[in-house]
Amino acid sequence: MRFILILLSILTILASGSSGLAQPGGSTVFNSLNIYGSARVAAMGGNYLAIKDGDINLMAVNPSLLDSTMHGDLALSYVDFYAGSDFGYASYAHGLKNRKITLGGTLQFLSYGTMDETDGLGQVIGSVSADEYVLTGGIGYQVDSLWSVGANLKTVYASYANYYSLGAAIDGAVTFHQPRRKFTASLVVRNVGYQFIAFSEDRREEFPAEIQIGFTKQLRHAPFRFSVVAENLQQWNLTFDNPNAPAPIDPVSGEPVQNNTWEFGDNLMRHMVIGAELLLGKNINLRMGYNYRRRQEMKLSDRPATAGMSYGFGVRVKRFRLDYGRAIYHAAGPANHFTLSTSLGDWR
Repeated sequence: MRFILILLSILTILASGSSGLAQPGGSTVFNSLNIYGSARVAAMGGNYLAIKDGDINLMAVNPSLLDSTMHGDLALSYVDFYAGSDFGYASYAHGLKNRKITLGGTLQFLSYGTMDETDGLGQVIGSVSADEYVLTGGIGYQVDSLWSVGANLKTVYASYANYYSLGAAIDGAVTFHQPRRKFTASLVVRNVGYQFIAFSEDRREEFPAEIQIGFTKQLRHAPFRFSVVAENLQQWNLTFDNPNAPAPIDPVSGEPVQNNTWEFGDNLMRHMVIGAELLLGKNINLRMGYNYRRRQEMKLSDRPATAGMSYGFGVRVKRFRLDYGRAIYHAAGPANHFTLSTSLGDWR
């Protein structure tokens, strides 16, 4: 436990001081690490890291959730992503005999599909592909009935046509879980890494390091569970200059008007992911989430529609658990997440 807590402290310092975090997007490498394949996570707004109920699909999001209840669990997930891209993973967990240490592994992939290769004149001369792979090894340690800690080690490989890159990253996490009050809180430091082989020989890029805190509370006398996740705590300002955003115009002077009345609230909400679950017994869950930052970054100014919203469900049928999540990024359409989980011990 002491080792993981020290590791968590070091990762927090490194994430807070990472130079790659000066801008909210486009300045880091291996950003597929921030695309969660879990259908449950997708339905809850794109981030759901503080619920300790034996869901192996949350291992890659928060390794401190790994515990003995996941022993022998296997999960497969697939995402019908945009523009012909495919994303998915396979996860497995194994608990040691002392029941305090649980190991887990995840192999995930992101395929951008096949594209035409052209010469300088635009003539098609062949085809190229682009893919990313992440191999994650995790460990969770149950300190006592309330506290647990965990860490992930990730190896990341990306290949874009004739360019490739290799790197490794570490996650550290700690979780407080009070079953009697149905309350869970987690601190996670993610993706603190180093690029061993860069796409360009003269420039290494930063990993998308991030600090997150999540809270989950289930009502005592009602079948509702609410989740709030604060993302990117290492950086306050997550806004960006959008040249396509229409500027308000003063009707008298005709000059653009700068409105800062919502500046603080806008920055605050860009860190928040809000979700809720309706628990219809032990076998059916209905879910909904809202991601304010995703909505602000992806909506069309004249047609915001439901960008940033998400929803889904989870159903247990005999030995299987099926989860579905539908995340709406943009007016162009949603992304559909499918996750199938089972425990190998149920098949003996």
